[in-house]
Amino acid sequence: MRKKVYADAASALDGVLADGMTIMAGGFGLCGIPENLIAGIRDAGVKNLTVVSNNCGVDDFGLGILLANGQIRKMISSYVGENKLFEKLYLGGELELEFNPQGTLAERIRAGGAGIAGFYTKTGYGTVIAEGKPTREFNGHHYVMETGLTADLSIIKAWKADKEGNLIYRKTARNFNPMMATAGKITIVEVEELVEIGELDPENIHTPGIYIDRIIVEQGAEKRIEKVTTRKREEVK
Repeated sequence: MRKKVYADAASALDGVLADGMTIMAGGFGLCGIPENLIAGIRDAGVKNLTVVSNNCGVDDFGLGILLANGQIRKMISSYVGENKLFEKLYLGGELELEFNPQGTLAERIRAGGAGIAGFYTKTGYGTVIAEGKPTREFNGHHYVMETGLTADLSIIKAWKADKEGNLIYRKTARNFNPMMATAGKITIVEVEELVEIGELDPENIHTPGIYIDRIIVEQGAEKRIEKVTTRKREEVK
């Protein structure tokens, strides 16, 4: 059995990164993002990256640190409204953007991981999203064709893993991570807890280890909350 567990992000990313590559990055907002691996990519200094992710973090955290470091050339995303630098770079012509409806982005990644070259969806038909794409009518309804997405590297986050790379995600931190695990030529996972093979209940495994190439245990993750929303505590009488 080949070694999958690495000491840290730098060693896990060694020999994998290259200028101009496409990287999928799991997470939704700041939830379920591989913080250590993102920092490792920043420290490696690779440039001209195409990054597939629901969003691009915030100005000083998550994928936003790669943006601030001038390492991202193009984003394939769904939501980018929390990052002022993203807006500035895009409007200034310094950043390419391929905008997707959120469900379409999720399905494009899932399709890529499943080996499906393309699919038809109603979403976006008759809008700018459909410009330049094949369209077709099925049973009286109009659809636009979208292509599957794959990447040179997927970096994802999970809650638990065994040493073979079988993964369990925790609650909403699952988000885009399982589908991205299947769509990368190489997939590296950052986990909170690593256990021995056989310790995870097979019925509860979300991603089989066959999709995972390298594993690191996160160190010093901040787990920031993007928008803190609270309500006033009611007084107990």
